[in-house]
Amino acid sequence: MIVWRTAHRRRRDGGAVAVLVALLLVPMIGFVGLVTDGGRGYLLQSRLSQAVDAAALAGGRVMFDSNRDADVRSFFRANFPKNLMNARVDGPHVAVDAQGENLTLTASATIDTTFMRIFNHKTMTVAARAVVKRSVRGMELALVLDNTGSMREDGKIEALRAGATELINIFYGERERIPNFWVSLVPFVTAVNVGNGHTDWLAAGAIESKNYTGVPGGWKGCVEARHAHGNDMTDAPPSVEPFQPFYFPSGSDNSYPPVDESYAAQSQAKGKGPNVSCPAPVSAMVDDKATILAAIDDLRYWRRGGTMINMGLVWGWRALSPNWRGLWSAATPQLPLDYGTPFMDKALVLLTDGKNEISSDDYTSYGRLSWGRLGTTNRNRATQEVNRRTAEACITMKQQGIIIFTIGFRVEDAATHALLRDCASKAAYYFASPTNEDLRRAFRTIGATLSNLRLAQ
Repeated sequence: MIVWRTAHRRRRDGGAVAVLVALLLVPMIGFVGLVTDGGRGYLLQSRLSQAVDAAALAGGRVMFDSNRDADVRSFFRANFPKNLMNARVDGPHVAVDAQGENLTLTASATIDTTFMRIFNHKTMTVAARAVVKRSVRGMELALVLDNTGSMREDGKIEALRAGATELINIFYGERERIPNFWVSLVPFVTAVNVGNGHTDWLAAGAIESKNYTGVPGGWKGCVEARHAHGNDMTDAPPSVEPFQPFYFPSGSDNSYPPVDESYAAQSQAKGKGPNVSCPAPVSAMVDDKATILAAIDDLRYWRRGGTMINMGLVWGWRALSPNWRGLWSAATPQLPLDYGTPFMDKALVLLTDGKNEISSDDYTSYGRLSWGRLGTTNRNRATQEVNRRTAEACITMKQQGIIIFTIGFRVEDAATHALLRDCASKAAYYFASPTNEDLRRAFRTIGATLSNLRLAQ
């Protein structure tokens, strides 16, 4: 009897334990499922957020590029591979506000659960969102743009205007002004036009020593290179060494009077006069978008005299140099600011479509080749000397903290490619642009690079 009762009690106790275990098993499975699927969800969320952040920053860098969305998808997939965790992805979706200042990227990912399926939770979805805000630091920017006669070919001058316009629009968006943002536009050919209002920059009696009689407007504003003491490679102001006015003498290759320095005449290589091959004047330290865009729209090519990249470069430097503070305009006596001013950048974009080239017979910013102002009357050696002076100016500018971007627009000369690449502050800041679309893409990339991107959300 005792044995029977003991066996019976054991069977009864075992059944109770089984019921208890069964009751406890449900929350235990739920807990394990929560931990397992929750861990998978956390990992999925982490990887998705990382991919969205990386893709958003990539999109911000090319915010105005036609390939922006493709770049966003490429960066997203690089950080969130297609079969990662067998997730089904919706996105990424890109949205940019009307001002072009904020890029928003969203995406979601869904995976099948494992243990949680028991509780009818068959899938799990996570989402990620990133907002990249683009802002422009305080900046003095010089656009140094080749306006030589070769820019008349194959729509090049039109592509230049379109690209430079797009660059300005990237900075400004729909705003007319940005605090502490200034732009100088420096067109160049064989010389640079500083504006005929700056006669005080010229050597005493220099205008009177030339014959501008019968020339509408007289001296147009172009100046020669200050070659005698090496100040064609420096930002020394006119108080250190004044300038000589550009004066193309009358002769067999430019016989006048009569004088016709109109754009219509020079565009057909029929212009005649002392200011022939003198381009539009520098627009220095402009702060409103409409004025800058109007100056860009007014860019035209100017024939004769060859190409002097170094002249454009040093005048772009002078537009940024504190040694020229108050000289460009009485309206901005505080500009240019000191090198290294906190929260202010100084940047220069140099574009050319050809190599340094001093004509064998035309008058240039170094006079005629036969005058030997470059230390030689040999054309090839003169070009090499101008290249050397260009490179030296680049080095000094970068030492002062100026950020230099260079663009070789349909440049075919290997030495010029090397010169421009070495002149840029970084190898990535040189853009070899063999087509009009490449040129516009270069301007867009420069605009994005000079804009500050940060993850706002």
